Parts: sequence; C-alpha cells; structure tokens
Amino acid sequence: MAGLLQPVLAGVVTALVGFASSFTVVLAGLRAVGADERQAASGLLAVSVLSGLCAVWLGLRHRLPMAVAWSTPGAALLVATGPVSGGWSAAVGAFVVCGALIVAAGLFPALGRAVAAIPGPIASAMLAGVLLPLCTAPVRALVEVPRLAVPVVLTWLLLHRFARRWAVPAALAVAVAAIAFTTPGGIDARGFRPVFALTAPAFTIPAVIGLALPLFLVTMAAQNVPGMAVLRGYGYRPPLGSALRVTGLASALGAPVGGHAVNLAAITAALAAGPDAHPDPERRWVASVTAGVGMALLGLGAGLATALVLLSPPVLVEAVAGLALLAALAGAVSAAVTDPEAREAAVVTFVVTASGVSLLGVGGAFWGLLAGWLMLLIFRRRPIQAQTQTPAQAQTPAQTPAPGPSADPGLPAGASVGLGGDADRHDP
Repeated sequence: MAGLLQPVLAGVVTALVGFASSFTVVLAGLRAVGADERQAASGLLAVSVLSGLCAVWLGLRHRLPMAVAWSTPGAALLVATGPVSGGWSAAVGAFVVCGALIVAAGLFPALGRAVAAIPGPIASAMLAGVLLPLCTAPVRALVEVPRLAVPVVLTWLLLHRFARRWAVPAALAVAVAAIAFTTPGGIDARGFRPVFALTAPAFTIPAVIGLALPLFLVTMAAQNVPGMAVLRGYGYRPPLGSALRVTGLASALGAPVGGHAVNLAAITAALAAGPDAHPDPERRWVASVTAGVGMALLGLGAGLATALVLLSPPVLVEAVAGLALLAALAGAVSAAVTDPEAREAAVVTFVVTASGVSLLGVGGAFWGLLAGWLMLLIFRRRPIQAQTQTPAQAQTPAQTPAPGPSADPGLPAGASVGLGGDADRHDP
C-alpha cells in the first residue's frame, strides 16, 4: 500500500496541473471557432474524459507512464484561426479529419516520418506565431482590467519563482476569486451539471486545409513528438503507433461532442514519468493511470469552469491562458531561430502566422507554413564545402556536430524521439 501512495499522489498532481493550467485555452479556442456556451462546455468535457480514458487504457495495456492530455497548442491554434468558413459544424468536421489523420499516422509510420521531416525551425515558428496572440493577453489585461489582472499576474510571478508547477493554477484560483467577488449576486450554481452537445460535422475544403491540417501538424509536432521524447529521456521505449491510434480514434469520436484533439502529454508527462512519481520506473505507470482517472473526473466540472469563464472579462481569461503558454512560446521561438540557415524562413513563417490573415477561408497557420517552406526552397544555399573540396578532403569523414539542447525546457537531457511505429514495444 505504501508503494502505491507516491505514484497515486503524483498522478493527482499531474491531473490538477494539467487541467487547471490550460482549460481556459481550450474554452477560448472552442469559442473562437464558433462554439456557444453549451458546445464549449461539452468540448471541454469530451477532451477531459477521453484523454483520461486513453491514459488509463495505455497505462494498463503497456505498463508505461503514458500521460495523455488535450492539445493545448491546438487550442491556441483555434484562437489564432478564429471563425471558420461554414461555422461550428465545419470546425467539428475539421476535428474529425484531424483525428483521422492522427490514426493514419499510427497505422502508416511513413506519415509520421513525413510530419517529422518538416524543418524544425519552420514548425517551431508556426507554433510561436499561433501562441503569440494569447501570450500578449496578460499585457492587455493589465491595461484594460488592472483591478482584476494585477493580482493574477503578481501571483503567477511569485509562484513562478518559488513553485513553478503551481504558478498557473494559483493564478487561475486568484482569477476565479476575483470573478466571484466582483459578480453581482455571486455565482449561480444552477446548470453546472455535465452537458453533451452533439453537432453534426460538416466537411468543407477551407476548414480541412485551414484548420484540420494545421491542427494535425501542431498536435503531432508540439505534443506527440515531445511527449515521446520525454518518455525516452526517462529510459522508456513507448509504442508510438499504439498511442497515435488510440488518441486519434478518441479525437475523432469526441469531435461531434466538441472535442478538438487528444494526444500524448508533453510537459506534464514528466510529472508521471520522472523519479518523483516513484523510484522504481516499472511502477510509474500507476501515476499516469491515476492522472487519467483524475482528468476524467475533473472534466465533469466543465460546466462550472465554462460558467466562471463566461462571467469574467474575456481578456482576463485570455491572460491566464497566456501565462500558461509563455514557456511554450519561449521554447518555440528559441527553436525557430537556432539554425542561421533557416532563420529568415522561420521569421517569415512566424510573421505570417501571427498576422492572423485569412485567405480563401484558410487561416494564417497554413499560409505561414507555406510561406516558410517556399522561403527555404527559393533561398536554400548550396553547401560551399561540397563545391570546393579537394580529393583528399573528400576522403576525410565529415564531422557531425553535437546536438544542441532541447528546445522544450520540460524535456530531460538527451531526450530523443523516433517515428517508427510500434517497433519499440518494450518496457524499460
């Protein structure tokens, strides 16, 4: 019994931090692409319960600490995309397509390798452009609603210095308290029960190109690949194909209820897979299973979470979401500009994505990715050394540069990831 207490507590912390730190991003994203109050609450409930069920299944099936979460960068992408041509039903159709693409990546490793082949600086720049609008919200909130925003930001700063993992949940708690005290008549507790709002998906070309494809790429590049890297960094060899099939199927099934995407956890994965969960690596799967149960239970409070968000000024909700995404933005920007050869292309990708332009019904994330790829294609420099080598130099083995540090501050040192399907199906 004593051996179970530590991983169970670690799982509870993982669920609390994962839910509280970014549920505002999910609600903001769903509302941005056309969901009403009930549909947004239903979507939050769907991704919470489905991510919990996936974590329980994968943990019990493989006896590995495979934490699962919703796609936070994907939700930020929804905010950046805004209203979709065809409305909420077209957005739901895009969610279905995204889930199907994730399943396909699990069934056909070549598709996963194709995603991994996207130049890292371009993918990181697209993610940074998606995150930027939300990350500026704390500044706007300090100007527009200083009485509410100042305590939130100060709480985040204090906890970020002394207890980083609790900084965003604590800032959220302060925001909730501020909303409760400033709402005339208090908060009405009626109507907080779980709600499912079904929407028939509609499939439109602009939504598939402008939302489904970028959502798939962001979820793979910013969640699934780093999530695998975290597990590998702690000595595990998780089956990526199995994880993609399970989470992709869950994403497709949850889409008609409003869920946007479910995937492997990245940053919170370290809470369940690290030594703090249990000294014995073979017992840490208990933490991810517990986190899954906790995530599903927390999802039952989606109605309350949505009601609290709707009572607050929109910029305050976005400010909490922006605080939660600052570390992700820093990692994305750092990774985008590391390679001098791709720096200009990455900046173009970032600028076009962050501009929020919409052309032919397709959002800025797609055009940013396309613009950066074209920049690389047009201005790619031919290697000078290859043109000026002497025969003697040509016989000298090339020196391979040492890999740089991971762009994600949440990844362990030396973390790496492959996209070869289920070949690596063994426990540590």
